[in-house]
Amino acid sequence: QVQLVESGGGLVQAGASLRLSCAASGSRFSINYMGWYRQAPGNQRELVATITMGRTNFADSVKGRFTISRDNAKNTVYLQMNSLKAEDTAVYYCAAGRFGPDYWGQGTQLTVSS
Repeated sequence: QVQLVESGGGLVQAGASLRLSCAASGSRFSINYMGWYRQAPGNQRELVATITMGRTNFADSVKGRFTISRDNAKNTVYLQMNSLKAEDTAVYYCAAGRFGPDYWGQGTQLTVSS
């Protein structure tokens, strides 16, 4: 069973930067896909950024502000978030799998005050 442990959320002011981390463990297969999703109150969970075998994908709302990277040796994915906005406030979830989001983390809260 794959376990995903997220860290790095918190309360920041608009314009600040923050980095989320997610470490995967317990996998018996190659984790090719890792990514971040978020869910704000009253909204559906939405994709933020993914990285699959080095290829990245971003939601339009975060392009140019967020970057995603991965340390393959540590099976850890990072989400660097810059120029944070109030609308980035949400619970951020890490996801991982062979080629899609098969496993999910417990979520970490990010609150951006304006």
